[in-house]
Amino acid sequence: MVSAALEDSHITATLSGGAAVTIFSDNAYESADLDFVTSESNKVIKETIAKLGFQQSGASRMFEHPDSKWYVEFPPGPLGFGDTYIDARKIPMLNTKYGPIRIITPTLCVIDRLAAYWYHMDRQTWDQAIEVAKRQDIDWEYAYSWAKSERQSKDDIDKLRALSGK
Repeated sequence: MVSAALEDSHITATLSGGAAVTIFSDNAYESADLDFVTSESNKVIKETIAKLGFQQSGASRMFEHPDSKWYVEFPPGPLGFGDTYIDARKIPMLNTKYGPIRIITPTLCVIDRLAAYWYHMDRQTWDQAIEVAKRQDIDWEYAYSWAKSERQSKDDIDKLRALSGK
């Protein structure tokens, strides 16, 4: 519903982070929030999702709904993974039984988790990358190229690929 409301309001917002991991890992990891990366103003976002019953939490870009255990957050764009930025308009829509969602690809999900692992020393994101890689087709050549552009060793990509069994 959130994705459809955003699209209907001409807001380009891409689902990423833990929610993407939840989807691409078949719930092996379950996120408590939905991160939609967007460069849209907080005012426009607020007006759009208030129609769905979401209320802003303080002055943040986080919104809660009284009937939902999940909250929705809008990290500011542009959509990026380390020093690599992606045009969000080129992110494909994933058709679900609830409607279409603009969501990062499984490959971008893996590199998003690797970026968090490398730059924030977050071990949990390494485990999440493994869970996604086990279940999804990953463009490993893109992952190697991205790691090189980030000045990171290909060793972690090799380990991740081996652990995924692919």
